[in-house]
Amino acid sequence: MAISKEDLKNTYPLPAYNYRVDIEGEPMSFSEVSGLSVASEVTTYKESRIGGSDVGPIVMQMPAQATPPTISLKRGIIRGDRLTYLYQWLKDAKLNLVEKRNVTISLCDEEGKPVIVWKVINAFPKKLDAPSFTSDSNDAAIETMELAADYLFIEEA
Repeated sequence: MAISKEDLKNTYPLPAYNYRVDIEGEPMSFSEVSGLSVASEVTTYKESRIGGSDVGPIVMQMPAQATPPTISLKRGIIRGDRLTYLYQWLKDAKLNLVEKRNVTISLCDEEGKPVIVWKVINAFPKKLDAPSFTSDSNDAAIETMELAADYLFIEEA
């Protein structure tokens, strides 16, 4: 029995290469995005048993505060690109004039419409790694910018 186009669309995973990144509504191109993790610390509670039970205390683990995400953005260096936008943002953060910005990463379907959206709230640059320069390589010059953020939401579009 043949699988319909609609069944394929609804049951097969989306390709990881079809994504968009916006920083405060400004579209930016990145070759890789990583660190989209939602995590929380864990707190252990111990509760004693009433009535002299031989089992001992009840030990429970509960979620505590959310762990703030660190997002890594990689991009190739291109002449005349919007590099000054990112570099100025990094420079302002170093001068303690940090402007926290919201970053949206959208995983899109084959028509370019967002399916799942990661919203990184109050992000600011904390690190920039320049590309490695090697005379015997013909690889593209890729830089990595790390963003610290307050929290991360995941939504269906």
